[in-house]
Amino acid sequence: MSNLQVLKEFLSSPKNIVVTTHHKPDADALGSSLALAEFLAKKNHQVKVISPSDYPAFLEWMHGNEGVIIFEGNNQKLSEQLIADADIIFCLDFNSLDRINQMGELVAKSKAIKVVIDHHLEPEKFADFEFLSLKAAATAELTYNLIRDMDEEHLIDENIANCLYAGIMTDTGGFKHPSTSKEVHLITAKLIELGADVTLVAKLIYDNNTLDRLKFLGFALSERLTVLEQYKTAYFAISAADLKRFNSQTGDTEGLVNYALSIKGVVMAAVIIDRVVTVKLSFRSIGNFSVNDLAREHFQGGGHKNAAGGKSSLSFEETVSKFTTLLSSYQEQLNNTLIVSTP
Repeated sequence: MSNLQVLKEFLSSPKNIVVTTHHKPDADALGSSLALAEFLAKKNHQVKVISPSDYPAFLEWMHGNEGVIIFEGNNQKLSEQLIADADIIFCLDFNSLDRINQMGELVAKSKAIKVVIDHHLEPEKFADFEFLSLKAAATAELTYNLIRDMDEEHLIDENIANCLYAGIMTDTGGFKHPSTSKEVHLITAKLIELGADVTLVAKLIYDNNTLDRLKFLGFALSERLTVLEQYKTAYFAISAADLKRFNSQTGDTEGLVNYALSIKGVVMAAVIIDRVVTVKLSFRSIGNFSVNDLAREHFQGGGHKNAAGGKSSLSFEETVSKFTTLLSSYQEQLNNTLIVSTP
């Protein structure tokens, strides 16, 4: 009996279910979680979505957002109880328990059946069921496939379709990343057929900026962008003072790294941000240069070959220096990187 058939049996009667995703969820993480939660609720399960942290305001339009429980803050005891009482815990868009911070220990200790739906490299083995694919463009793609393969596609309504479409649209970079396969386009076509409003979703995510965010973007491009032509690398170094100056909110730096990567001749881009408690790094690359390897080896992170994140316990200035110093050891690889990549 396949994993899918066994899981389907577990879901054949009402269960207490928790759906969670990674710290600072993006559109794919939150969209997949809310879509799955709505689908499970339609099957008469008691479902709660718990996010380890807050998330960008431009995602709050997603159906079910008002019911999301934010673990950080005043909801820790409630979250702990829900996790302890859960029959099934779905873990979406992450494959290592440290990606959900303090919640990781709670999930590990829980007696609930654990299900992972994810598309990142090098998964940690902690779940009873794994629905993984490195070839998938987004966790939303895998979530759709799971619903379809359970013969429940008829339960996907406009709200679910919009959430899944948002996840696929953003994680493919607007359908321009190498992971944008024929299957991705077939799925998005089906989601449109099922009610996804592509114009509305794109507007809510991409054309929903605050004035502060736009001013921050202009400042970052003019004052905080460094291009190192000898390494085919460009990066932003954003200090805590910069964030405070522009009243930066969660999500305001999202997508910034792509501006650096868009520069002609650049193979790798990075954003280094001083979050006070820790320094966060976001990496992007094109071709066969793996930022996943760089992030794992030097910055306690990882992700995909061409998109990864990391962190540093060094000071902001020391982290920037570490990153730029490392580039000399990658110079030959960066200069010889093939521009065309495979999914």
